[in-house]
Amino acid sequence: MPPLAIAQVTPYPWEDAHEVNTHVGALAAELARRGHRVLILAPSHSPELVRESRRRIRSGDLFGNSSPPTPTVLAVGELLPTLSPRRAIPSLPVDIARTIEELLDTVELDIVHVHEPWAPSASSAALRHSRALNVATFHMPAERVLSTQVARRFVELFFGRLDARLASFHATAELLQRSFPARYEVVRPGATVVDRETDPAGPVRIAFCALEERAALRVFLRALRRLPEDLDWRATVYAPGGVVPASATRARLRERVHIVSEQDATVDEVLAGADLVVAASTGIAPAPGLVLRALGAGAVPVVSRLGAYEEAVCDGDAGLVFEPGDVDVLSAQLERVIRDGALRERLGRGGDAVRADLAWTRLADDVEAVYARLVDRRHGGRGDDAVASRLSGRPLIDVDLHMHTDHSHDCATPVEALLAAARDRGLGAIAVTDHNEISGALDAASKAAGYGVKVIVAEEIKTAEQGEVIGLFLTEKIARGLTLQETIAEIRRQGGLVYVPHPFDRLHSVPDYEHLLDVLDDLDAIEIFNPRIALPAFNEEAVRFAAKYRIVGGAGSDSHVAQGLGSVRIRMRDFDGPEEFLESLREADIVARPSALYYAGVQALKFLQTKATPPTARRASRERRVRKATRNL
Repeated sequence: MPPLAIAQVTPYPWEDAHEVNTHVGALAAELARRGHRVLILAPSHSPELVRESRRRIRSGDLFGNSSPPTPTVLAVGELLPTLSPRRAIPSLPVDIARTIEELLDTVELDIVHVHEPWAPSASSAALRHSRALNVATFHMPAERVLSTQVARRFVELFFGRLDARLASFHATAELLQRSFPARYEVVRPGATVVDRETDPAGPVRIAFCALEERAALRVFLRALRRLPEDLDWRATVYAPGGVVPASATRARLRERVHIVSEQDATVDEVLAGADLVVAASTGIAPAPGLVLRALGAGAVPVVSRLGAYEEAVCDGDAGLVFEPGDVDVLSAQLERVIRDGALRERLGRGGDAVRADLAWTRLADDVEAVYARLVDRRHGGRGDDAVASRLSGRPLIDVDLHMHTDHSHDCATPVEALLAAARDRGLGAIAVTDHNEISGALDAASKAAGYGVKVIVAEEIKTAEQGEVIGLFLTEKIARGLTLQETIAEIRRQGGLVYVPHPFDRLHSVPDYEHLLDVLDDLDAIEIFNPRIALPAFNEEAVRFAAKYRIVGGAGSDSHVAQGLGSVRIRMRDFDGPEEFLESLREADIVARPSALYYAGVQALKFLQTKATPPTARRASRERRVRKATRNL
């Protein structure tokens, strides 16, 4: 695949010994080795690294020219250090969100890959401001994160911007599926695989890395205290910050338990020196990546019975399990595997099958395939050169692509009044897009020559459950209530163009993000500006979507009253038929006058004309407007 510009975003301070950071660092390095330009965006504990990173962002010196290629680490803001890496995602200072926004607004990226994008975090901020294709990896089963989601609608809104969702384990995917239904693709993490020789004559070496919740360490130490005196074992506890419970230094354990911190050794060094590795999470803050790293180091895991842990040890083929928090069973499992060398060998052979699939290159292959699939779905961005050549000498005209007549249930504007307003406002062409009806557009087309305005016959069609879609250049009415795919097929049958109006306006009936992804290849254009949308963010989201997938953007007034016609217009080369129209639209400019007061005004007129006026008065008003519109013909 061609080289891509990629940002990998982690919510955890880059200096922390966190398995997500390990995953991000290894994946980014492998992608850079393959020729991609890769940024790592992360908070940091280092003010110096933050200052240097912000200098690089301001200067635009982001990717560098190292040989061999390496990822660029940018510290997007400072987080205060903690005694140990926390499983819960740290809160987000305002300056981090601003730095991420500044960066993503200035650098052109193909992919923004966010890890654990729970809000608020650096990952959720990147997802909020991204203008690229968005991929998310959910690493943890995340029981704690999911159970504390008080801003569920806010989280769902940003998850709706994801173009691909990856889960590190099936257990993670199943949990997410229950809470945030969508398609999750399982891409198993990697780990460093090492070859080593064991000493069958020495004591059995046990390791515990305090990357889980603190309660897991207490469970481990209590289990050690219950082991028989005659067992020959030694234990190493990796404790960032060197802080452990006082029980670790009591006489019962003092001779056999060695405490190390990040200044003494790395997690991988501790794992490489172990025969057994214990992961004892109670489910609050599991670290399944640690179990895979243990297997990669050639150790036998003894783990609590959590879904991701059981997956990692292949349901007991590559390790032993115990019920979360059950000190007695953990102690019994440790005694069993310490005494039984043959059992350790059998479990080690089970681990060999896992190790064969742990390489970081395999992870990069899987992730790169996801990126390639997304990039391949982008539209070409180029049209037909022959058609473009025909258009080059044509005059520029102003076009409004979205409006209604009194053939719509929610509009009282006669066709003649609409055509007169279009002429008076200098529009060269309009698309009449009545709701679930084509008669108004056909009527307008038959009378258009008398007003000097070109009419595109169109219809705004309500699908069964997937929002509205506009068919441009239609010849027949399309029934409402079909699926989105069926509606698109009918537009295509008539030789029309598929145009999605107000695609992300939650106050309208719109297709969900996932619905648009399902029909991406069938979209000809989407509406990226609509002045009737109350929140500018909805239009901005449409702009992002069109840009990331290189879809042609359109605009229209969505006028339900003649006074609103042309409030937004497209300046484009004159065209004849759908092929020339679409080619002309590629190079068009949008001219608008967005104003909250103007929006409120036309909405009030629409209400007065369609709801507050009695039917007899509406008929009389319509007749007056028709007479006025046709007076000068």
